[in-house]
Amino acid sequence: MIEREVILRNGNRMPSIGIGTSHNGGYSHSCMVYALKNCGYRLIDTAKRYGTEEFIKHAIIESKIDRENLFITSKIWPSDYGIETTRQALLGSLQRLGVDYLDLYLIHYPEVSSSCPDKWRTIGDTWRTMELLLDEGLVKSIGVSNYNIDDIEHQNLYGSMFPIVNQIEFHPYHCPLDLIEFCEDNKIKIQGYCPLGMGNLIRDNKIIEIADSIGRTPAQILINWSLRMNVPTIPKSTKPNRVKENIEVFDFSLDQNQMNILNNLSKNCIKYQDCKMIREKIDADLPDGYKLDINLREKLFES
Repeated sequence: MIEREVILRNGNRMPSIGIGTSHNGGYSHSCMVYALKNCGYRLIDTAKRYGTEEFIKHAIIESKIDRENLFITSKIWPSDYGIETTRQALLGSLQRLGVDYLDLYLIHYPEVSSSCPDKWRTIGDTWRTMELLLDEGLVKSIGVSNYNIDDIEHQNLYGSMFPIVNQIEFHPYHCPLDLIEFCEDNKIKIQGYCPLGMGNLIRDNKIIEIADSIGRTPAQILINWSLRMNVPTIPKSTKPNRVKENIEVFDFSLDQNQMNILNNLSKNCIKYQDCKMIREKIDADLPDGYKLDINLREKLFES
């Protein structure tokens, strides 16, 4: 049976499934409250860039879930990398979320603006500052996101510890076994986002066939596969029925033949998050949450 939690290298426990809150596809306050209050989600994944941290604070308050029963992740955006700016970025996230600490704080991308004179020194300064924030108890664990092996090794030249978590795009079309092996060897927990491949994989005929054969949905097959691969995952939806469906995956397990079929899909080598475009987004200096409904704040706080 699949475990509902994983134990990180430092002994902290992290839920196997969380709910994503990226501004891609919008944000639903009622759905977030429903996920926490009715579906049992306890891991919330957000980022300063998403522009959803303040909304999440109100969802937590409305759900009446105690802080100590939640696992909250946020991420620092590249424009905030640096020594003092990293500390200020974290304090800003804590204030917007209405909490005293984060369970996990991640470097969002191994990239900086084109005007930055020394990419890895800047990222190294950021990482060392995060190590200090960890020592101070403002964060319980620290990690990275969208890192490959070279990125981790470069960063390690500047810090005193490997990341505790590396959050990457992970689904049957994108299953980087070399990175997984490297992270396992160094006790770095891989956590996956985009488990449905932005909805593309639920239309894959082989996945549909497996789902039909055991009376499950394609989304449940994909999430169960991630967990069977020992990769905690953070699906996102703004529809209550989908949110409920995504977490109902602990009462079945794919057999080895079904796992083999899904594993072989990695030959497609398709990645839906284009990290090559990140520097352009950093340089564009777009506001946080720029993909959200511009009236979302008014709708939430008026209600």
